[in-house]
Amino acid sequence: MSVVAITPDYEDYIEYRDEQSLYHGAMLVYVHWEEHISFVSAFGVPLPPGTPFGAICEIAMGIYGDHPDAARIDWSQAEWMIDDERATPDFGKSIVENGIGHKSLIRFWTPGLHGYQGTAN
Repeated sequence: MSVVAITPDYEDYIEYRDEQSLYHGAMLVYVHWEEHISFVSAFGVPLPPGTPFGAICEIAMGIYGDHPDAARIDWSQAEWMIDDERATPDFGKSIVENGIGHKSLIRFWTPGLHGYQGTAN
């Protein structure tokens, strides 16, 4: 069912509560380990723009570290997607230098690891 606003200036009344200015200099970045359906959605993490991309691996381990496959992740073989674009990130450069912005989605796949006991196969 579609909704029709009763005033033409409806958009002027919207106060977005997830604008970057409300994150005290940080950006909200979403991280998701694909094919691991024990985690139903991406996790939102506030990060300073200067965070090196390599820290994403540490952050992911903090989020997903209890999964039985986590200890077997080979980060050098991970496949990455940033905002629906395949990416080869530079782990030494900042997240911003790798094209990540406020509310970006970082998705990663880990070859050979296809969910708990291979459930994603």
